[in-house]
Amino acid sequence: MDFEFTDDQVSLRDAVAKWVDKGFDFSRRHALAKAGGKTRAVYAELAELGLTGMAVPEAHGGMAFGAVEAMVVMEELGRGLVNAPFAAGALMSPVLLQAAPAEVQAAWLPKVADASALVVPALQERAARYKLSHVTTTATPANGGWQLSGQKSVVPAADEADAFIVPARLSGGTSDTAGIGLFLVEQGGPGVSTTGYATQDGGRAGELKLANATATLITTDGWATLEQAVDVGIAAACAEGVGAMDRMVAITVDYMNTRKQFGTTLATFQALRHRIADVKMQLELGRSMSFFATLKLGEAAPQRRRAISQAKVQLGNSMRFVGQHCTQIHGGIGVTDEYISSHYFKRLTMLEMAYGDTLHHLGEVSERMQDTAGVFA
Repeated sequence: MDFEFTDDQVSLRDAVAKWVDKGFDFSRRHALAKAGGKTRAVYAELAELGLTGMAVPEAHGGMAFGAVEAMVVMEELGRGLVNAPFAAGALMSPVLLQAAPAEVQAAWLPKVADASALVVPALQERAARYKLSHVTTTATPANGGWQLSGQKSVVPAADEADAFIVPARLSGGTSDTAGIGLFLVEQGGPGVSTTGYATQDGGRAGELKLANATATLITTDGWATLEQAVDVGIAAACAEGVGAMDRMVAITVDYMNTRKQFGTTLATFQALRHRIADVKMQLELGRSMSFFATLKLGEAAPQRRRAISQAKVQLGNSMRFVGQHCTQIHGGIGVTDEYISSHYFKRLTMLEMAYGDTLHHLGEVSERMQDTAGVFA
């Protein structure tokens, strides 16, 4: 299999890398994080690069790029610790909106493409324990439309977004995969309230509360689309993790080559050289599984979901290993807020838990191996 990137993909990577180097250095990121993590202005700069339209169809003003291009961008954003809600707003939301009627797509996809509107998925609920099918938010017909009631937690950039895509239950129990619809809810509408807060890694999230909130129907049969969008989000998190690990390893190697102890640099100590070799091995394992996840996004749902969970397990292990060992090599400075490496460690910790932590996806892999036993026989 050919793993070489095309000239266009290399050019895309270079363009994002140049923006990160010039427009989003550590001092800017640190200032944004200390101010509460609001990054709508950063998201607008990504739009100026054309990135917010990369997953939007050309008919709606986008570029209709594929999964590999998204992976390339996410790696570079990970290297730069760019904490804007890019994956949620520019990669996942277009997948969800493409299940909507033509008039809804025409109204919202162009706004997503040019970032005049930030539309984010609001998926997580309390007590769900990463189970996507745990949906207690209810949707009821009202006045020829729909009203939603419920609460969503840890919504990306909740108090900065212009609209939310919300799974809500039309029928069935709290964990049935059938009976889940997808709805678009606008910020500031009747019955809609948000509470924002900074996250551990310097980003921003919030709580979304809906009390008979007016909603626009995307689809009454939303489970398959919901799974697909989350898989896109997981693949993006894997790629971002690879970029963050790559940069954290480079920072650590540079530190080992300059920091002296007992009159010699840390890089001369054999024990530390062996440790950094193990770190690099985990990085490459994570990189290969990130490629695997991206390439499987076009497969049928059973194969795709199994591959995505396998990748998330490996990335979870790699991110924890790289983060912990690089921080230990740095010593005390590695956990200070003023030093860049600590921010990579925080981001890797958050990515390990995004869309299900390692233990959750181990269970998912086991289930899917049983479900797809006949497919792979």
